[in-house]
Amino acid sequence: MKVISAEFVKSATKPSEYPPGNLPEVAVAGKSNVGKSSLINALVNRKNLARTSAQPGRTQTINFFRVNEKISLADLPGYGFAKAPLEVRKAWKPMVESYLQTRRAIRLVILILDARRGLSPEDSTLLDWLDYHGIPSLIVLTKADKLSQFERARQKKTLSAEPLLADRALLFFSALTGEGKNELWGEIARALLTSP
Repeated sequence: MKVISAEFVKSATKPSEYPPGNLPEVAVAGKSNVGKSSLINALVNRKNLARTSAQPGRTQTINFFRVNEKISLADLPGYGFAKAPLEVRKAWKPMVESYLQTRRAIRLVILILDARRGLSPEDSTLLDWLDYHGIPSLIVLTKADKLSQFERARQKKTLSAEPLLADRALLFFSALTGEGKNELWGEIARALLTSP
């Protein structure tokens, strides 16, 4: 997909603060420090649209972006970062579940995993929750440039053995090299064709 325009719309923590849901929406979810913001920036060819930080757990709101005036992207706050204040960690679940349950424009949730790591309990819980509620999801393995072909094959085999991942496509992605970007846009385009 050719990106002509990409802009930050607003941050929100509850439904009353969300922007109008008049565009099909793709949400990006995952643990803190897996590269959600980097993935969004790479997708839209911008360095600083979504704020990246060396300090995990910085994204503590749902951040909405508009691409080509046709697609909405929602960057969900990361989970699983132990150093975040307890009240922030407690707020994550109701904030994200409320978004996922009430946002009718969602067509796809991209669940990001670090290609070098396995499926965490938090990842499994979110994936299971999405499946239960019938929300389409796609698994993207970021930081793929840090793995050799042998390590990728081994990791893919390990992940595919997980019951929750057994029949799912696993897309390798690198914000650094651009690997997987066209494939990811293809998956997003397919998801946007579905009805809410």
